[in-house]
Amino acid sequence: MIIAVDGPAASGKGTLARRLAAHLGLAYLDTGAIYRAIALKVLELGGSPQDEETAVMAAKAYGPQLYPDALLRTEAVSKASSIVAAHKKVRAEVIGIQRKVAHTPPGAVLDGRDIGTIVCPDAEVKFYVTASPEERARRRWRELQERGQDGIYADILEEIVRRDERDRTRPVAPLKAASDAHLLDTTSLDIEATFQAARRIVDGR
Repeated sequence: MIIAVDGPAASGKGTLARRLAAHLGLAYLDTGAIYRAIALKVLELGGSPQDEETAVMAAKAYGPQLYPDALLRTEAVSKASSIVAAHKKVRAEVIGIQRKVAHTPPGAVLDGRDIGTIVCPDAEVKFYVTASPEERARRRWRELQERGQDGIYADILEEIVRRDERDRTRPVAPLKAASDAHLLDTTSLDIEATFQAARRIVDGR
């Protein structure tokens, strides 16, 4: 079984995907972490996220445990990863990694922005998880506070809106819901309510 969980930043898709994977005994792949690792490598090389060739070089050097999660979750890496992920050649490098995980028995739950539309259009179940920009900014602000990092809510909201626009309008694999995806708006739902709603759909399938 392959389950695709797509949606914008801080919508709750990662938390949902991890819960579903644990519930079903499937592998879990955070596809955004791959692009974050590539972006961090580009920054370490002193390159620019806009430079496609440097990003491709970083993608070829990608390893699953290349960086600890804390380094991948900084605001600088988040911004850079959105830019890196828009490069056609980078996505061509990464899609093979994603599909290999997805098609390894007994299956996997993948979260990202183009899983149901591009990476795994054959997924048995597809979700599109979203929430209002304001709520997503609040969640990201709370995450930063919990990690002991500074963050200004207005700046986080502005970056989320900018990132949504980049992701939706990029020419390669833009962020959008698959035509057969189940929409989950988590603006007013907590983690447990979101999981139970998704679980009912998957168990029914």
